[in-house]
Amino acid sequence: MDYSRYWNPEIAAVPKSGIRKFFDIVQTMPGAISLGVGEPDFVTPYHIRNAAIDSLLDGETQYTSNWGRLTLRKEIAFYLKNRYGLTYDPHTEVLVTVGASEGIDLAMRALLRAGDEVLVPEPSYVSYRPGVVFAGGVAVPIKTEESRNFVLTPEELEAAVTPRTRAVILPYPNNPTGAVIDRAALQKLRDVILRHDLFVISDEIYSELTYSPEGHASIAGLPEMWERTVYINGFSKAFAMTGWRVGYLCAPAPLMDVMVKIHQYTIMCASTQGQVAAEEALRQGREDDYADVALMRRSYDHRRRLMFDAFRQMGLSCFEPLGAFYVFPGIRGTGLTSEVFCERLLKEKEVACVPGTAFGACGEGHIRCCYATALDKLDTALSRIADFVKTL
Repeated sequence: MDYSRYWNPEIAAVPKSGIRKFFDIVQTMPGAISLGVGEPDFVTPYHIRNAAIDSLLDGETQYTSNWGRLTLRKEIAFYLKNRYGLTYDPHTEVLVTVGASEGIDLAMRALLRAGDEVLVPEPSYVSYRPGVVFAGGVAVPIKTEESRNFVLTPEELEAAVTPRTRAVILPYPNNPTGAVIDRAALQKLRDVILRHDLFVISDEIYSELTYSPEGHASIAGLPEMWERTVYINGFSKAFAMTGWRVGYLCAPAPLMDVMVKIHQYTIMCASTQGQVAAEEALRQGREDDYADVALMRRSYDHRRRLMFDAFRQMGLSCFEPLGAFYVFPGIRGTGLTSEVFCERLLKEKEVACVPGTAFGACGEGHIRCCYATALDKLDTALSRIADFVKTL
């Protein structure tokens, strides 16, 4: 049977994730060390797990509101106000989602009409471009330069805007480069955004994992930007809660009404126990100044410096990441493409990294390595990579 007669050709043409390709291979290699999947090696803190267990034992197994538990939404609103100075009404401007990924999907589908363009700074997270396609839009990549710290510049943004441009994605702190964007740079982008009446989809899932002294800044906090920004965040990275699949998005009430319609007809609500766990993470954080997050951030910072220095010592060019938990070294000097480098490294040294091309064509000549890995495994992996580079 010729199934190609029935499927949507645009969706069928979307490539599979370049991250998952190597992750699946690693699962068949018992001795391999994976630096591929962006997942904390920490277990979700005990008090968070225990809150979910108590909820389950108490019989809280029903649906929640489509919006999510109001108590959780209130905690999210408090957290955003307390940490980043962002004000959202928990009743009408905060929606609990199945991970930040659902939030990205909802934003795309609510904002885009057929043929609308979305500007995507690259290298960046693998889901942005497919998400635009799934929503009927056109993804327009903007190549960011290592010489400018992989940060989108106002000149690059200005040059990419067309009459069809609807929105721009701001993916900072950035996956895969670890780049961060400061308030001054956001201010310059704001001027272009306002001039062209664009909307912003701001993915700030790594906001707590910022190592620069200035800390994290959100474009939603700039004048006239709150009303034209969809703010996306979640619990997976900073709170070591990847498997719980709890995220959230915040936006002005009129736009949120549209996104909630999509959410209620396709998802209904995030899991009850996941929401209880997320609520505990934020509630306890109020009392101890988010000590769990701070502990993990200090550990990541140590590993970040270890990995960055190691790649430099190997003779590879390496941009210093100041956010997230990735390093994005350049491997052009080896004479191999990103794909071949990663394939050979996995086959010959049993270390899995991700080709830079998984994050856009401009990622060629780089590989992504995740340092959210136990230190002993990280040391072993770096030693194997160094041996491999020597052979080249």
